[in-house]
Amino acid sequence: MRVGVFGATGAVGKELVQVLGDRGYPVTELRLFASTRSAGTRLPTPFGEKTVEVYDPASPPKLDLALLAVSGEWSKAHAKELVAAGAVVVDNSSAFRLEDDVPLVVPEVNAAAAGGARLIANPNCTTAILAVALAPLHREFGLKRVIVSTYQASSGAGAEGMQELEDGLREVLANGGQAKNAVFRHPLPMNLIPHIDSFQPNGYTREEMKVTWETRKIMGLPDLLISCTAVRVPTLRAHAEAVTIETERPVTPEAARAVLARAPGVKLADDTANAVYPMPLTASGQYDVEAGRIRSNPVFGECGLDFFVCGDQLLKGAALNAVQIAEALPLKMAA
Repeated sequence: MRVGVFGATGAVGKELVQVLGDRGYPVTELRLFASTRSAGTRLPTPFGEKTVEVYDPASPPKLDLALLAVSGEWSKAHAKELVAAGAVVVDNSSAFRLEDDVPLVVPEVNAAAAGGARLIANPNCTTAILAVALAPLHREFGLKRVIVSTYQASSGAGAEGMQELEDGLREVLANGGQAKNAVFRHPLPMNLIPHIDSFQPNGYTREEMKVTWETRKIMGLPDLLISCTAVRVPTLRAHAEAVTIETERPVTPEAARAVLARAPGVKLADDTANAVYPMPLTASGQYDVEAGRIRSNPVFGECGLDFFVCGDQLLKGAALNAVQIAEALPLKMAA
């Protein structure tokens, strides 16, 4: 497979290259693309040292698979050029997620949706982490309502966001100064920011609405009632989410644990007696989404459940999910 990674020098791009190697994806040729300031840079990869290139729309590369970790604007401008040149494109941006003719895929949930598509959208990181745990519960108990509060790491804003947090923590803790902010709306060290992406007319942010819109599409539940509050927290990577669901059929914590324990892509971390529960410290660098703190919700009675999930935003929330989509495609389709 001739594979191109676009945005290869960013946080997600670097993870894409590493995941391809770690999972043994059949790469016969790997090409890395980034901005002009990175052009000519030599990068070590699991497939040998590679030189970063600049994409030329006048001469799209001949690829079987193109993995995009770029802005939505870039994807809108160039993704279909890559498709026309023969590649299957998996796009990590929000450019095509809600397009009716573009499948939005979390392989553990709706791998078949990719079908014969040559342009496939990767979900928002928060949505992907949520869907892995939500879908098996829906299959067993049905869903009526979902309420989510997120605790999203600086990695959600890319390498620049992670660097701003590290620099700010150093300034505050080592120098006793004031953290500066350029990536985030406010300084993130020692702070929480209930503002990710732009505010919409309904008072929710676009990040919060992405969780609603994308979860409905992935799970095939266009009328599912979902409310989300998205909060940026001062951790480096791995997003956490507190989830409350009202189910159509009665649910118990024991039954929910049994479902999640056998769900693909989920690791049950639910032993409160021994202080075992999902955390960024344990979820970072891991493929599976941790699920725990499973308990009955007193508001919704026998049809209510509360739980907590945590997943690596750069992996299941981005790079891993994209590679899993590629793995689910017939190799002959791309070739």
